[in-house]
Amino acid sequence: MTAQLDAVIHPTHRLKICAMLDAGTTVEMALVKEVVGLSASALSKQVAPLVDAGYVTQERAQEDSRRIWLTLTPRGKAAYRSHIRALREIVAGSVQTS
Repeated sequence: MTAQLDAVIHPTHRLKICAMLDAGTTVEMALVKEVVGLSASALSKQVAPLVDAGYVTQERAQEDSRRIWLTLTPRGKAAYRSHIRALREIVAGSVQTS
């Protein structure tokens, strides 16, 4: 079965966000912002499609509503890992044909 690229995850910043969230459990948005290198508003625009697709959840901290935590959902993990498999298949195919 051939894995498929996911159009929601494919843009570079979203791929980085998913990679970060896949490596951890729940990550504070401020840390994601720092690692990915986006402004707060640009990061929000990248996270929104992931939330809309059901790949990521956002939760505000109860003690400080300015702090937002991101979590990759089970659906998001499956989509991200399938996307990575598809990328590996593309790379493996190009190496074999060259």
